[in-house]
Amino acid sequence: MMRKTQRLSEFNLQASYLEAGQGEPLLLIHGVGMNADAWEPQFSALQAQFHVIAVDMPGHGGSDGFTHAPTLQDYVAWMAAFLRTRPQQRFAVAGHSMGALIAAGLAIDHPELVSHAVVMSGVYQRSEQARAAVLQRAGELARGDAQLDSPLARWFSDTQEQAALRRRVSGWLNQVSRDGYAKAYQAFAAGDAVYAGRWGEIRCPVLVLTGELDANSSPAMARQMALAAPQGQAVIVNNAKHMVNLTDAARVNEELLAFLTPTHRHATAGVNDGH
Repeated sequence: MMRKTQRLSEFNLQASYLEAGQGEPLLLIHGVGMNADAWEPQFSALQAQFHVIAVDMPGHGGSDGFTHAPTLQDYVAWMAAFLRTRPQQRFAVAGHSMGALIAAGLAIDHPELVSHAVVMSGVYQRSEQARAAVLQRAGELARGDAQLDSPLARWFSDTQEQAALRRRVSGWLNQVSRDGYAKAYQAFAAGDAVYAGRWGEIRCPVLVLTGELDANSSPAMARQMALAAPQGQAVIVNNAKHMVNLTDAARVNEELLAFLTPTHRHATAGVNDGH
């Protein structure tokens, strides 16, 4: 696994990413406050069959941040610009949390680039109460009043098995650029509604995966997204919270492989609760 950089001429910004493996290309997009290293368990399991690329979002890891107040569409356009620098034509794209919103946006706005989409721990048409809470946190972050690692209790179970993962994620949150974090969270706060009415336009197969105990990226949201996509399917991971790709990596990797391997490329629409 090698870290590389690429200048995006469309934005005059540097993109940083990790790359490993050979085969069909698979792009991994992390969530707010994380970086490409958050996909380490997926690299380990998938690089034998895929050319895996995990990119740092703008303002995260080694990627330059936006100089303006970006919207979700700006992150989608940035990611499309990154993909157009690559030699491959089409990509399987998997995103977690805000990365899930970007993955769906890519499939809608740039269908020529996306062969498969995986929407992991994503949000969709939040309730008014949930929207108010996330907008409040976005405002606190913009003012510098919020603790960056405050979501950890929602993201992890309070078990000894998850303690080391929780500490690692806390470290990433406390290392991220505060400006990059705040700008991404502002876009994330409003992002659940940006593409919600356009899921019917997605022409590629879509896997929507979330944890059973993820209150903000709920199983109900996952099922709604899967039903809205012409070729959608939902998987709900038992007893899992938000950071499911880390805490339940074996299950997530199994689902990714099943979805992305050739025998599953013409899956019909449906919902699989994964129980």
